[in-house]
Amino acid sequence: MQPVSLASAILYRDSSLIVLNKPVGVKLHAGPAGGPALEDGFGDLSFGTRQTPRAAHRLDHDTSGCLLLGRHDKAIKKLGRLFSAGRIEKVYWAIVLHCPKEQEGRIDAPLIKRNSPAGWHMAVDSAGQKAETLYRVLASKAGLSWLEFRPRTGRTHQIRVHAAQLGCPLLGDTRYGGAQGDHNIAAGDGGGLLLHARSLTIPYREAAPPIQVEAPLPPRFRDMLKRIAAPELLPNS
Repeated sequence: MQPVSLASAILYRDSSLIVLNKPVGVKLHAGPAGGPALEDGFGDLSFGTRQTPRAAHRLDHDTSGCLLLGRHDKAIKKLGRLFSAGRIEKVYWAIVLHCPKEQEGRIDAPLIKRNSPAGWHMAVDSAGQKAETLYRVLASKAGLSWLEFRPRTGRTHQIRVHAAQLGCPLLGDTRYGGAQGDHNIAAGDGGGLLLHARSLTIPYREAAPPIQVEAPLPPRFRDMLKRIAAPELLPNS
């Protein structure tokens, strides 16, 4: 992993919160396997406070975009309550194979963790935890679609599994059926799934408007969008 300048990745900062633009291909936590991780640099984000910021939620290794940190214990606890109550609005963009039959809808499919000799994965199972995701088609062309996802719960791999349940696995997500095939692009980055945490809306202070933060698209995601969407639909950032 190349060194990441976390100060340059800050999208929003106040006395309680930091929102980072997480890069693709960087894991958040070292985990049992060890190795470099994004949290290794959180100490550089203290900015004179006594506590090191901590992540209030998770993003996968290949997911880019808005990552919310709490700067102290009180903030972390409050963000946990907001996430549990479903009050923090998360918007993800993804490039998927195929196109849903309906232009928008809701995926309500409980998820459970399963282990196998090849490793663990999440699966749809009525005995699993409740998982709900809203989706909307933003553009579609040549067997690929640009989808917006708004998860109402926060299960591990929720968007990836729900996209596959919809019949539209994320492009490049080999674990859940999104092998790239002819859609692979010579981006020089080794491929990987295309999932971007586009924005967060955080009602942190009751007497103030919600904090709204948007993360710009990484180059590979933007390059793929140019193959799917009309120029007038492409975002400016």
